[in-house]
Amino acid sequence: MKKTVKIEGLDCPNCARTLQNEINKIDCVNKAEINFLKSKLSFESEDIEKATKEIVDLTKKIEPNAIILIDKNKERKNGLILDLIFLIIGTIFGLIALLVNLPTFAFWMFFVASALFLGYKTYIKAILLLFKGVINENLLITISIIGATALKEHMEALMVVFLYTLGKIFEKMAVDKSRKSIENLTNLQPEYAVILNNGEETKVSPNDVEIGSIIVVKPGERVPIDGIVIEGNATLNVQSLTGESMPLSIVEDEKILSGAIVLDGVLRIRTTEEYKNSTVSKIMNLIENAQDKKSKTETFISRITHWYTLGIIVIAIITLGIGWAISRNFEASIYRALKLLVISCPCAFAISVPLSYFSGLGNASKNGILIKGSNYLDALSKINTIAFDKTGTLTTGEFQVEKVESLSENYSEKDIIYLASLGEQYSLHPLAKSIVKANTKELEQIKNVKEVAGEGVYFKYNESDYFVGRKNKKNNLAVEIYEDNVLIGKIYLNDTIKSSAFKACQHLKKMGVKMLLISGDNKSKVEAVGKEIGIDECYFELLPQDKFNLLQKCKKSKKNFLAYVGDGINDAPSLMIADVGISMGINGSPASIEASDVVLGDDNIEKIPHAIKISKFTKKIVWENIILSAVVKVAFLVLSLVDVASMMLAVFADVGVTLVAVLNSLRALYYNPKKINLYKK
Repeated sequence: MKKTVKIEGLDCPNCARTLQNEINKIDCVNKAEINFLKSKLSFESEDIEKATKEIVDLTKKIEPNAIILIDKNKERKNGLILDLIFLIIGTIFGLIALLVNLPTFAFWMFFVASALFLGYKTYIKAILLLFKGVINENLLITISIIGATALKEHMEALMVVFLYTLGKIFEKMAVDKSRKSIENLTNLQPEYAVILNNGEETKVSPNDVEIGSIIVVKPGERVPIDGIVIEGNATLNVQSLTGESMPLSIVEDEKILSGAIVLDGVLRIRTTEEYKNSTVSKIMNLIENAQDKKSKTETFISRITHWYTLGIIVIAIITLGIGWAISRNFEASIYRALKLLVISCPCAFAISVPLSYFSGLGNASKNGILIKGSNYLDALSKINTIAFDKTGTLTTGEFQVEKVESLSENYSEKDIIYLASLGEQYSLHPLAKSIVKANTKELEQIKNVKEVAGEGVYFKYNESDYFVGRKNKKNNLAVEIYEDNVLIGKIYLNDTIKSSAFKACQHLKKMGVKMLLISGDNKSKVEAVGKEIGIDECYFELLPQDKFNLLQKCKKSKKNFLAYVGDGINDAPSLMIADVGISMGINGSPASIEASDVVLGDDNIEKIPHAIKISKFTKKIVWENIILSAVVKVAFLVLSLVDVASMMLAVFADVGVTLVAVLNSLRALYYNPKKINLYKK
């Protein structure tokens, strides 16, 4: 069995990683994972109750300030306010100890009280983890404070713990800000659905609503399940789904997505999906699981942190030994080694890299782009070739009457549409619906209607026999009308190109991305669409296996980093073989959404260049943080070794670069791809 609980009070990714490793050592726990940025702990066990108890007990020992919320309704602790209070008290005691001329006993009383209030969390963690054989930055800071105190550098000792704790508070505020952004997205989940049954309205769980049920949504309420509006019209807030702030109007017979908020009007909706398959549920699942798949950079930083910290302690000891051997000044050598410990603290790397990716994922989600992990966010930045499916991806999949041809002097074009609509009014075929929609006359009810799959509709009207369908298979978008076996007219239909397809392809071309159109449709249709929107290469009359083989051939070239965009169940193999698979969130089949790495929440492919821009910006932020942290630390390390930088300056360097990196990471959350020049590579 698997269980997921909320865990509060973890200060840093290293703390989360260490706790996760220790939980996995519990005998009755098969697998445990902590998502630091979402404050969630998931674990598997054959005895969930026993595992939960042992995990709670272990957490209290290793992370005394962390709390596992078994009861979802339990009030959360506000650790940030408590930290600020302790910081203020510790600072006041420290100022008294350092600035007031006190007797020795009073000085030490205020000094120790100040050090404890400022850094009690750090010391406790360092000791508890050391007994577990774990060494991290808490031990580095603790050793530095003890060492500085032993050398009678009291001000520097307090400054180390003060600045470190202050930095941790700022880090927590930044992480909370990013978490809140994601929580706003996960608030899409509806609490209830109002179902209409025999004229009575009843509140039920969205999970209990069956397909075909009638639900009522009033102003201020969130649409709980996908459906078709059967009564009423309203204005919707769909920003949480599409990223667009402009309200959307909806009327009867239009499709409505779960997660939208009704601003005015009352809607009656016939549900077309179960809650688990509705748009809001898909989005929730994608967001919840996005952070589980990490990029190579993030994984690398995570793996080296433990060995990095241990290595720094070893280097500090070697530095102490060499310094004492050369200078014979033990105090100066210890002081130099302590500065090295402070400067080399890995906090800047450990917090800024995952926070950058988390911010990038949050930004994409706000814009209606659901990316299933930071590894795919990373991969988007490398795309130089995109292959598109046609129907439902570049085109709407909704057919329109393009031309009507009458082949009989007895009938006008309107008569041909009317006669065809008489038979097609009973059909569920997409072409039939498009023909009926084009008719302007009121349809009569007819009898003796027979629909033959793959052929068309046979019916009798005014003593004549009619057939509406396709006997000529060469043009699969030309519907023929026969009267007593005589061809009297043709109706030509066309699948319209999405307006977003023109803009998307224009942007991608300017970004230097090569575009392919691969479709099962005939040559003339595929090439016409490709030419109209500016596709580089077109491939036609391909079966799903042919598409798969073509993409496999494209991938063999090391120059190609390939994305595939599709929406149907037949696109699933192609989505899986591509370096990045992109599917449609509204009209995409469950198989294509499952197989893809990126889901466009509102089927708007103009968001593909947006996704690439967010990816490139996030990756740039990640490397800015890594390079900045490394350069600053190396520079101050050199300065400390030649006795130019003091302990106070060393801690300023460590905390300062961490704060800068954290604030820089948040830029990925607020980056707006729509305001950036997409024509610039």
